Amino acid sequence: MRFFPTALPRAFAAPFTRGLPRVFPVGRRPRSLAGQLFAMQAVLVAVVVAWCAVFAYANDRSQARSTAAREVVVAARSLAEAPSVADAIRTPDPSAALQPYAERVRRDTKVDFITIMDTHGIRWTHPDPRQIGKRFLGTTAPALRGKTFTETYAGTLGPSVRAVTPVRDGGRIVGLVSVGITVERISSQVMHQLRVLALVAGAALVLGALGTYVINARLRRHTHGLDARALSRMYDYHQAALHAVREGLLMLDGRRRIALINDGGRELLGLDASAVGRPVAELGLPAPLTGALLASEPRVDEVHLTEERIVVVNTRPVVGGERSGTVVTLRDHTELQALSGELDSERRFTEALRSQAHEAANRLHTVVSLIELGRVDQAVAFATSELELAQALTDQVVTAVGEPVLAALLLGKAAQANERGVELVLAPDSRMDDGVLPPTLSTRDLVTILGNLVDNAVDAAGSGEGPARVTVTARVEPAPARAEEGAAEDGAAVGELLLRVRDTGPGVAPEQADEVFRRGWSTNGPGRGLGLALVRQAVHRAHGSVAVAGAEGGGAEFTVRLPLAGARAGAVAP
Repeated sequence: MRFFPTALPRAFAAPFTRGLPRVFPVGRRPRSLAGQLFAMQAVLVAVVVAWCAVFAYANDRSQARSTAAREVVVAARSLAEAPSVADAIRTPDPSAALQPYAERVRRDTKVDFITIMDTHGIRWTHPDPRQIGKRFLGTTAPALRGKTFTETYAGTLGPSVRAVTPVRDGGRIVGLVSVGITVERISSQVMHQLRVLALVAGAALVLGALGTYVINARLRRHTHGLDARALSRMYDYHQAALHAVREGLLMLDGRRRIALINDGGRELLGLDASAVGRPVAELGLPAPLTGALLASEPRVDEVHLTEERIVVVNTRPVVGGERSGTVVTLRDHTELQALSGELDSERRFTEALRSQAHEAANRLHTVVSLIELGRVDQAVAFATSELELAQALTDQVVTAVGEPVLAALLLGKAAQANERGVELVLAPDSRMDDGVLPPTLSTRDLVTILGNLVDNAVDAAGSGEGPARVTVTARVEPAPARAEEGAAEDGAAVGELLLRVRDTGPGVAPEQADEVFRRGWSTNGPGRGLGLALVRQAVHRAHGSVAVAGAEGGGAEFTVRLPLAGARAGAVAP
């Protein structure tokens, strides 16, 4: 009988069986792991049952002899102590009274013989009357010394287990009694027990084989009929795939504990190797992400935020086997989201440039027309007024913000804001020289933080009443709590970068101060609400802080503080 399923797809089994040594004849598949275990277990059960049977036979035989010895001792002593036996011995013909008495007792006690004899071993009784008057075959010396003993001896009835004890009359030994059971009778009893034992052993073997087959059938279903080498090969591929795949992979058991997690999953979720075996609810993940992992229904391409990353989550329940579980895949969306934000900013900037180019063409036509009309002075004044305003903002930004990336970002955002009718100004106390930012502080994170804050402020200012204005403050200032510690390290000053964005919009209610940084919170309708969540995530990566409060005169004021370990002392504003 073959114990592996023939329905296993060859396309699946081929990668795990290719290259295996041909230790079996061509045309035969290696026996499956379940089949091998079944064969070993069947042999083991048979050996155990056979050993138990042999042990039980030897034990029963020994017990049968011991039981027979006890029975004959009891019977012999009972006869020897009976007063009628001593009385009969004193008569001229002891056999006349003792023979019928001995036969009656023999039948009642179901022994094979009872022999009563004189002290010289001459029989007075015997099951075969022809043996009466003849000498007893066996040992009598210990009994003549007053001792009861047992022995196995071949007499007239064949080998028997017998007991010999003295008969006393007034303290004097006047005769001997021997009671025996033949070995043949003992053997017949043991054979009867052996037949019963054989039936029990056979039943145990059959039940053991059936139980083993049922267990291995279940194992066969779980191992898909693969042999040990194929399973080992599959495990090697499994481990290699887990460590090679960059995407995160989690497997949760039926109790929502992590049964397996690969390197990518640990990195994306910020977990270590101790996470295996722990419930998902105890990992300290954000509540929305935890809810997605614990959900019983499938989740498809859901975007969730951890403390440092944006991940796309897909879940699928697993039904089958002993318990159901969940397979979870995670994709890192952080860089893609950042690139999307930068692309969106570039798109808006391009649209602003296109609009400004169209507006510049209109102004140029106006200037040309004024010249043609002979109004040269008016044409010059009209042409230079806009340039002076734009140049003033550029000079202010370049002078105050020496960091080229932030300066370019502010100029681009100013153009976008101007296109939407919002004035973006740089606070007079802004000051940040080039080279202030340490290498550990990512410029991409700075663009994410300031870009999203300015975009939200422009949206808010554009939707408010009255003048639409966004004020940006960017400066490096000392951090009093850490100044002394920083100064002690080779004269390096430890400061912090302050980014503050203030708008003239409707503002943020105090009870929503924490909610604005939650993914999905937005006043601009569905599909928004990721920008401020990205700001908080980038600030967390930089070990900084972000807060929102009401601005003077209305609107909202977002303040970001980022520690700058190793900033030059000359770059810190006084």
